[in-house]
Amino acid sequence: MKDQNPFLAQAGAEVGGECSLTVSSFSLQPPPPVKKPPPDKELQAIKIQAWWRGALVRRTLLHAALRACIIQWWWKQKLAELLEKRRRAALEQYAQQIWAVVKLQSLVRMWRIRLRYCRLLNAVRIIQVYWRWHNCHTRGFFQGSYELTASQLELELEIFLGSQICRITDCIPFPIKN
Repeated sequence: MKDQNPFLAQAGAEVGGECSLTVSSFSLQPPPPVKKPPPDKELQAIKIQAWWRGALVRRTLLHAALRACIIQWWWKQKLAELLEKRRRAALEQYAQQIWAVVKLQSLVRMWRIRLRYCRLLNAVRIIQVYWRWHNCHTRGFFQGSYELTASQLELELEIFLGSQICRITDCIPFPIKN
């Protein structure tokens, strides 16, 4: 088997062999005919076809542009909805924070007023205790209790006059009619 080099090989030739070219492999062809300009009807048909292709392209581009506008409009709507949702969430969070601050301020004010009220109430009680003690020792007062049953009334009275105490205990029966 003989080695062949594809770079050196030619049609009908072998490596190391002779080249055999024939006249039939180089046939002479007549030059291409010169094109004549097409008749007017063909030119008109070509113009109509070009116009129609242009109209189809323009219509396709118009449809593509309209679809792009629809997609852009839809996207803008979605962005607007998203921004509105974010704005509303931020507003609700702000309102909730304001409500919490107002509630906290209210609770602190209530606590401070209650503390002041309790201090004043304690001071009033102290004043009342001293006043009652003073009043008791200078004028006198009544203190007592009673118990009411179906047939009688039991009384216990204590009268304080200065340093003297008078105690009265009595049981009053009710008249029962038959």
